[in-house]
Amino acid sequence: MAQDKPVTLAAISGAHGVTGEVRLKLFGEGLASFKPHKSFNDGALTLKKVKDDNKGGAIARFAEIPDRTAAEKLRGTTLNVPRSALPPLGEGEYYHADLLGLPAVSDTDEALGEVIAVNDFGAGDVIEIRRATGKTFMVPMRKEAVPEWNDARLVVSGEFAED
Repeated sequence: MAQDKPVTLAAISGAHGVTGEVRLKLFGEGLASFKPHKSFNDGALTLKKVKDDNKGGAIARFAEIPDRTAAEKLRGTTLNVPRSALPPLGEGEYYHADLLGLPAVSDTDEALGEVIAVNDFGAGDVIEIRRATGKTFMVPMRKEAVPEWNDARLVVSGEFAED
C-alpha cells in the first residue's frame, strides 16, 4: 500500500472559546484513532491536547494556533497524517485511503473504472466507481460483491458490475 499517501483523520469545524482551541469533526474510529498522533499536515500543526466534546467530535489545542482569530481562519482545514503513521491492519481490513484511486476490474478481468469514493450510509461501506464514460456506480464492500482487493486493484463480482 502507498505508505506516504496522506490520510485524513479529522477536519477543523470552527473555533472553540477565545484561546485558540478548535472544534474537530472526527473521521474513522473517532478520538481513539486521532489521539495517538501529535503532528499533522506534514508538521504544520502540532497537537498539544485533545478532549472529547461528548457530541462525537473533539476540542483540540495546537501549538501553532495562538488565538480565536487564527482558529477561525482554519475552519475547513483537514488534519492529515502519512499512511505509514497508521497502525497495521488485520486480515480483511482496509483504510479508505488505500482503496481510493484503485482500478476496479470485474472477476473476468474486464476494466470497470476507478474507485473514487468510499461512503458509509449506515449499513457498511459502499464503494463508488467511475467508468471511463464518466458514469458512476456503487458496490457494497462485502465479500460477495468485492471478493478481493490489494494495492494494485479492486475486483468486483460480475453481477455487481453490471449497469
